[in-house]
Amino acid sequence: MDAKDLATFEAVARLGGMGRAARELNTVQSNVTQRVRRLEDALGVSLFERSRAGARLTPAGQRLMPYATRVGALLDEAGRAARDDGAPRGTLTVGSLETTAALRLSPLLASYVRAHPGVDVVLRTGTTAEMVERVLSRDLEGAFVCGPVVHPQLVSVPSFAEELAFLTAPTESSLTSALKHPDLRLVILRAGCSYRQRLEELLARRGVVGLRRLEFGTLEAILGAVAAGLGVTLLPRTLIGPAWRGGSVRAHRLPASESRVQTVFVRRRDMLPSSALLAFQKHVTRGDAK
Repeated sequence: MDAKDLATFEAVARLGGMGRAARELNTVQSNVTQRVRRLEDALGVSLFERSRAGARLTPAGQRLMPYATRVGALLDEAGRAARDDGAPRGTLTVGSLETTAALRLSPLLASYVRAHPGVDVVLRTGTTAEMVERVLSRDLEGAFVCGPVVHPQLVSVPSFAEELAFLTAPTESSLTSALKHPDLRLVILRAGCSYRQRLEELLARRGVVGLRRLEFGTLEAILGAVAAGLGVTLLPRTLIGPAWRGGSVRAHRLPASESRVQTVFVRRRDMLPSSALLAFQKHVTRGDAK
């Protein structure tokens, strides 16, 4: 069993067929078939159920797949480490909450790119759950997520402090009156959003549970729905400044114990950070964008 056999196996499993894997690997199908058979012979098990429709993993193949993926990621990381001479360059792929990207990252990224022109930055956004999973799977070198994050495979560094505010339509005079509506709904991002979880916990402490939800894909849509009186939400106060100052929504202050939230930057503990990532973390920590 060698790395090329595992890489071929991973491609076949991911793409669902020998021919498709051959095209991605820029080789002929017979070479792919030969490598898979050699791997099966070495392990003494069948890895695929073959049919005219393609190749489907057997239980043994399903057990092997995570290891094949890890080996491929480790080899890529080893190559990057060998080429990294300490000067920040190459591609830096990081993730962020959509709120953090909107609030904090534009000036930081702009000043970072000016300071390190040899780095090409790729920013992915999503929920805390999505970003943590992508860091764990090595799709991202690191990500800004809602803290605290306690995971044995992750290093977590505090980055930004936010104040959350409870948002309602502008006609609601108080949080208490807003929560009395019989048709109250939560206006939220998709599952995995940390603010969504905090909103549900906040309401549960006030005896409000089991509310119906309206899920939207963007912050703009959420603010528009709240302004129209469709429901309530929870977002960083700085983010919604123009909206509540303009009167389109009403921001209700919460006790510090409920409103304070820490945004942290997470990365894998066992993954050697690239020079580009180290420079980025230093840049964010020092606040060079200010």
